[in-house]
Amino acid sequence: MTRTPPDAESAPPLAVFSHQNEAWLPSVLSRGPWDARAQHGGAPSALFAHLAEAALPEPGWQLARLSIELVKPVPVAPLTVRQETFPGRSTTRMTIDLLADDALVTRAHALLLRGKPLTLPPGLPGWSPAELLPPPADCRERLRIPGIPGGTSFYESAMEILVAQGGPASPGPAAAWFRLTVPLVQDQPTSPAMRAAAAADFGNGLSWVLPLDRYLFANADLSLHLHRQPEGEWIGLMSETQADGGGAGTTLSRLYDVRGPIGVATQTLVIRERPTPSPPPVAQGSAGSAPDFGADPAE
Repeated sequence: MTRTPPDAESAPPLAVFSHQNEAWLPSVLSRGPWDARAQHGGAPSALFAHLAEAALPEPGWQLARLSIELVKPVPVAPLTVRQETFPGRSTTRMTIDLLADDALVTRAHALLLRGKPLTLPPGLPGWSPAELLPPPADCRERLRIPGIPGGTSFYESAMEILVAQGGPASPGPAAAWFRLTVPLVQDQPTSPAMRAAAAADFGNGLSWVLPLDRYLFANADLSLHLHRQPEGEWIGLMSETQADGGGAGTTLSRLYDVRGPIGVATQTLVIRERPTPSPPPVAQGSAGSAPDFGADPAE
């Protein structure tokens, strides 16, 4: 399969993805911030939500869980889909694979529920806080995560992100509102679940705890659970990240819309120290001896 160079598009893309024959074509709007050849995790996550919902178009079904394994970096290149559905009366399960050049790059397990109206007793226990404040209309500061480079990307060009709580310049828990500013799929509506999936992948970057100039941290998975379908364009994340010296971490995000809580998302993080050249050892010979640098420190 011929790969399309990321900068080959002459006109601004109309959407994050387009569909041609059997292939899904990511535009430059899918890019991650670190490598122009690889997608941001929010792009394929939202595409998985679209594929799951499109496979079960009957009214009354809703996406309740989307668990994604990020097997390899997802390239900004044509992708094909392999999908299997396991139907049931109240629940339907799906396994969805995205492949690049016939190789698996990411896999999702989706759970859809058939909705049924219920009469619930008043005063049920809920989350605290019951709302993510302030609402988007009262937020002015755009999210700028320290250390992330600029340029066309999913983060910079496809999402509007407004800080709600905490400051992006400081590590620790934080909250922000996210809104897709372009269609995810060309000529297709962007569903509430797609918006939630696109935003959920930002939790670890939003609530960073380790400086990017010293550490690399990437999520190896994403699990999104929705107890209510979002309303409106804005998705709120209240996120917190924990890191351990063994090289692993977790991020827990609570998801909101302007009405209140809609679900949770978790991410498993792989944490590594950035490689830095080792200083040359002190020479052990005479003052005129040259030090032994040994192997290339990059190896």
